[in-house]
Amino acid sequence: MRAFAAFLLLMFSLSAVAESAGERRAEINKRRGETLAKLYQVHPAAKGKIGAAYGYAVFTNLGVNLVIMSVAGGSGVAHDNKTGRDTYMKMLSGGVGLGLGVKDFRGIFVFKTQKAFRDFVEDGWEAGGHADAIAKSGKDGGAIEGAISVAPGTELYQLTENGLALEATIQGTKYFKDDDLNAAK
Repeated sequence: MRAFAAFLLLMFSLSAVAESAGERRAEINKRRGETLAKLYQVHPAAKGKIGAAYGYAVFTNLGVNLVIMSVAGGSGVAHDNKTGRDTYMKMLSGGVGLGLGVKDFRGIFVFKTQKAFRDFVEDGWEAGGHADAIAKSGKDGGAIEGAISVAPGTELYQLTENGLALEATIQGTKYFKDDDLNAAK
């Protein structure tokens, strides 16, 4: 199992190395636009919440859960609505628990305050237990999608693209700045 987790993390890392920093930023920005468009279709009120917020962050990631272990990795961008500045970020998570499946996940964080935004961008740590039951493949299946409060001044919308997962995990996720993408602007 450890070898498989190491393999997945290597694959996430290699995919990031395969493109230039400019190409990676362009891909992240494209996914941000697609993700926000989907969110606004599913939750039209989210557009007003995001527009009125101090800032927001959009992440895409792929997670794998194999019986007693889960691992996920992805990338995203945090946007400061007040300054217009983008901060490119990465995310990694891992956990233990019962489950089996693969999940393509989109997360949209909405930061109501400057403190919540800065804490996320500078410290970026989220840890906790989570349980989901998602069965979705293309247009079949379904997922519960809605905003939840994850920290003071921070809400999270969760969307799935394609995935099949049934899991109950205690999972830690680390969101952190992508130094390569932020330095190369």
